[in-house]
Amino acid sequence: MNLSFEHTLVEVWRQAFVDDAKFVELGNDRYPVRITPRHKLRQVDFVFDGNGIRGLEQNPETKSR
Repeated sequence: MNLSFEHTLVEVWRQAFVDDAKFVELGNDRYPVRITPRHKLRQVDFVFDGNGIRGLEQNPETKSR
């Protein structure tokens, strides 16, 4: 099953940030969800169409301009 880029992003977001999974599963691949050391934010590095992509939780302390 090949997901579009948009569906892949939603799937990564759902698994890592909504379901609070330890691993994100995309097809047959599993990618660990890590915690950044300084700000304790969740991040997941995954591959889509041969390109490495990083999903990073937004710091809730970040102010919009």
